[in-house]
Amino acid sequence: MILKEGEKVHIIHRRIYEKDLHRHFIGVVESYDGGVARVTGHVYTVDTVKFAFVKRPEVRTRLVSIVSGDVLVNVIPAKVNLEKITYKQERKAVRVTDGSDWRLDLSEYTWM
Repeated sequence: MILKEGEKVHIIHRRIYEKDLHRHFIGVVESYDGGVARVTGHVYTVDTVKFAFVKRPEVRTRLVSIVSGDVLVNVIPAKVNLEKITYKQERKAVRVTDGSDWRLDLSEYTWM
C-alpha cells in the first residue's frame, strides 16, 4: 500500500496558472484506497500581503487523488508535531519545520 492509516503527509496542489494561489495541505491519512486518500488536517495558503504561508484555523477532511498528477505528496516522519508546523523563508528557500531538527525543503518546488 502506498499510504497507510496514521501516516502524516504534506500535500502541494499544483498550480495550473501563474496567478493560482499556492495551496498546501498538511494532515494525517485516515484511509487510502484505489489511489485516493482521506486526509484530515489544515490548509496552508500564502498571505499575499506578507508573502508568507499561513495556517487556516479550521480542521478539514479532504479526499485527495494521489494518482491524478495534480498533487505532490511528501510523507512526514511520525515524530513531527503537526500542530507546531511553520514555514520559514531562508534566503531563496522555503522550509517547513515543527521547530525540531526535522525540516522539509520546498525550494525544489519553486514557490516564487
